[in-house]
Amino acid sequence: MKKYIVELIGTFFLVLTVGCTSIGNGAGAMAPLAIGAVLMVMIYAGGYISGAHYNPAVTLGVWLRGKCDTKDVIPYWIAQFIGALAAAVVVNHCLKVGATVLPMTLPVAASLVSEFLFTFALVYVVLTTATAKGTEGNSFYGLAIGMTVMAGAYAVGNISGAVFNPGVALGVTMMGMAGWSSLWIYLVSEFIGGAAAAGVFRMVNPADN
Repeated sequence: MKKYIVELIGTFFLVLTVGCTSIGNGAGAMAPLAIGAVLMVMIYAGGYISGAHYNPAVTLGVWLRGKCDTKDVIPYWIAQFIGALAAAVVVNHCLKVGATVLPMTLPVAASLVSEFLFTFALVYVVLTTATAKGTEGNSFYGLAIGMTVMAGAYAVGNISGAVFNPGVALGVTMMGMAGWSSLWIYLVSEFIGGAAAAGVFRMVNPADN
């Protein structure tokens, strides 16, 4: 149970930071830095307990890579989605009450590509820095993962919203930052990106399989 609690907490603070830095008088151009930073510190806080996925696409990738028990996949996803929903409720009904929120209009093809590519990058970095034999015991994995999200947010934030996480996708939709009609774009591209990263990792790291 403690693993699932950690996943809920980490996802909660990630989505909370996304909402608080993006809605109303938020952090502006510094928002990606704050989001990457909170992901980094939550990874260091919970990595030794749950692996600090905080992202259903990461859980999928880690499972396909063989480093997550099958029995944990669905409970991890449930905990992550609950954390995201809880954060959206806190943002909407406590921290950003009355703030004007307009959903992004997503260009479908560009958003699918953007979310696929940077979810792939994120999950690939997770697998190579946090699960590979060659980087075992390193102290930089949290920084590498957080910086990947930050870089992606700066690169494609104005295209797709830079979500890279089905849990965050649900959270931003609940907060009104994305329309419900766009949710499928995130879910499809991100889960495929996570699966593709696992496949590539296994191909280029055969000794780790």
